[in-house]
Amino acid sequence: MFKTIGYHLRGTLSVTGYFINTVFWFFPIFVLSLLKLLPISWWRRIVSYPLDACATMWISINRINQDIFSRTKMYVDGLASLEPSDWYLVIANHQSWVDILVLQRIFNRRIPFLKFFLKQELIWVPFLGLAWWALDFPFMRRYSKSFLAKNPHLKGKDMETTRKACEKFKSKPVSIMNFVEGTRFTPDKHARQASPFTHLLKPKAGGMAFVLSAMGDQLHKLIDVTIDYPNGVPSFWDFTCGKVKEVRVQVSVAPIKDIIEEGVFNDTYFSDPMQKARFQQWLNARWKVKDAQLNAMNSSQAPL
Repeated sequence: MFKTIGYHLRGTLSVTGYFINTVFWFFPIFVLSLLKLLPISWWRRIVSYPLDACATMWISINRINQDIFSRTKMYVDGLASLEPSDWYLVIANHQSWVDILVLQRIFNRRIPFLKFFLKQELIWVPFLGLAWWALDFPFMRRYSKSFLAKNPHLKGKDMETTRKACEKFKSKPVSIMNFVEGTRFTPDKHARQASPFTHLLKPKAGGMAFVLSAMGDQLHKLIDVTIDYPNGVPSFWDFTCGKVKEVRVQVSVAPIKDIIEEGVFNDTYFSDPMQKARFQQWLNARWKVKDAQLNAMNSSQAPL
């Protein structure tokens, strides 16, 4: 009983720490976001650097919180070649919301602050939409097939708009994160999909293809991350309570130009079924390797 009380006390203090840290950094980020509204390109570029610095410090203080309360040991292999001044596309298997904390922790100050593609509509979310925009989270606009059928003159305009929105990354390093399985692993989802992998859901190539179509000329390297929780997949509460004793992470890095030059991917993905199948096969092959890695790491998908 006393052990359970200790876990809950530790978790409560840790969550309180995350909350205070988030609120503290929200205010300077919000003020800088308002300053960035001034429509002058060089001014916006200057303001973006202290904004990223705030986000980096937020992660750094979260790391201190984790060291005090969670005390999770992270065994990571493959970080040596990473640089904060390069351009990356990051993909990973997805099992828990803890994955995001793990990724932020291992990559903080090693690569640019991780960003996700967001739907264009999310820019109107009060306060957060402005902060995401100011932190240079790329917003995407996708038209449905039914919409394009009624408005054929707009075909390709969504990708063109997204490419223009990403032009700022030509001079500013960026890391774009994509969970290619599209959702977190659960045994039920695994069974419904009839996934051919032991520890993974089927990868979906569309999201990764969208990023490469919009930013392929700007991104230099692909980071493929394999995350393993040897004692079972944790919840965020498990992590904050200190129940996650260790996490194992394998990181592999490859030039994105190899994917393009070898014909694995090109801009005809969305119009050429053969190209779409080729890229999906390539991604399936990577997932087969990842599944073997998880087997070798004695992965357990059972929840804590």
